[in-house]
Amino acid sequence: MYVYADNAATTAMSQVAVDAMMPYMMTVYGNPSSLHSVGQEAKEALENARATVAQCLGCEPREIIFTSGGSEADNQAIRSAAYYGARKNKKHIITTAFEHHAVLHTLAKLEKEGFEVTYLDVRQGHTITAQQVKDAIREDTCLVTVMYANNEIGSILPIAEIGAVCKKHGVLFHTDAVQAVGHVPIDVQAMHIDLLSLSGHKFGGPKGVGALYMKKPLRLPALIQGGGQEKGHGGGQEQGVRSGTENLPYAVGLATAARRMEKTFDARAAHVAALNARLRAGLAGLDVVLNSPADAVSEVLNFSTMRVKSETMLHYLEQTKVYVSSGSACSRGAASHTLAAMGLEPRRIDTALRVSFCAENTEADVDALLNGLEQGLKTLAQLR
Repeated sequence: MYVYADNAATTAMSQVAVDAMMPYMMTVYGNPSSLHSVGQEAKEALENARATVAQCLGCEPREIIFTSGGSEADNQAIRSAAYYGARKNKKHIITTAFEHHAVLHTLAKLEKEGFEVTYLDVRQGHTITAQQVKDAIREDTCLVTVMYANNEIGSILPIAEIGAVCKKHGVLFHTDAVQAVGHVPIDVQAMHIDLLSLSGHKFGGPKGVGALYMKKPLRLPALIQGGGQEKGHGGGQEQGVRSGTENLPYAVGLATAARRMEKTFDARAAHVAALNARLRAGLAGLDVVLNSPADAVSEVLNFSTMRVKSETMLHYLEQTKVYVSSGSACSRGAASHTLAAMGLEPRRIDTALRVSFCAENTEADVDALLNGLEQGLKTLAQLR
C-alpha cells in the first residue's frame, strides 16, 4: 500500500465514471454525427452528458463545449476571445502573475502577435482583488482571465467580485477553474462568468477530456478546423466551435464524475477539511513555513521545510511510499513560478512541497506523511 497525496496533479478515476463509460466503449460506439439510429443513440448520450455538466455549473447545455482537457479549453477561450476583441481594435488582456502555464504560455504567444497583457501583482498576499482588476481595465481591454483556485497553493480568488467588475465595464471574463470544479460551489450566472475551463481528471473523471463553458449568445472563432457544413467555424461538431468527432465515452465519464462530486459535496468537503486541519496541526510541530492561506481549498496545502530541497525530500518520501509534489505537474520540477510571483525568498521556493488530498485519503495517510516528513528532515538536514 502507498499514500497518494498528489491529487492536484491528477485523481484516480471514480468507479462510477468507469462503469458509466464502458457501454460507450463496447456497445454504443456510434458517431454522434451519424444520422442512423446507432449514431443518434450516441448523440443522445452526448447531449445527456452535456446537460449534466451544465447543471453542475448553473448554465444551459448549449453553453458547454467538450474539449481534450483544461489546456485546450484555456487556449480556446483566451485566443478566440482575444481575436474577437481585436476585431473591435481591443487588444489588451488582464491576468495574474501566477496563472497556470496553459494560460501564461498562451498569453505570451498573443503578446508576440501584438496584444498587450497586464499581469496583476500577487506579492502582497495569496490572491488579487477586484479593485486591482478595475484599476487595470482600459478602453481597449478585451478580456480578463483569472484562475478560480490556484493549483499550487490553493488560494481562492474573488471570482464573483471580479465578474461583477467585468460585467459593469463590458469586458469578457474567463476563469481557469480546473482546480476548482468539484471542490467549490460554482454558479457561472451568479458570478458573471463568460468563459470557464475545466478538466475531468481533476475530480475523478478520465484524462484527456475537459469542457469549456461559453456564455450565449457569445460566439467565438473556432481554433480547430475540419470538414463539415459550417465554413469558417470548423466541422460543425460542438456547435462549430471545436471540430472533430466527439470523445463520447470520456464525455460521459467526465459528466458522471462531475455529478458524483456535486451529490457528495458536503460530506467530501468536511472530510477533506478535517484532513487538512490534521496536517496543519502536525506541521506546526515540525518547524515548517506554510505557503497556503488559511482559506485555501482544503484539497491543497503548500509548505516549505526551509532545510531540505524539494526534489530531495520528494525522493525520500517516495522511498517510504508517500507521494506528494513540489508544485504543478506541468512544471516538470522547475522552480515554482507561483511562489516566485508571491515574492518568496529562494530558499522558501526551493524547499516547497505541495500536498493535495481527495476524499479517499484517510487520517492514516496524513499520519504516514507526517512521519515520513519528520524522519526525512532529521535524516536529510544532517547531510547538507
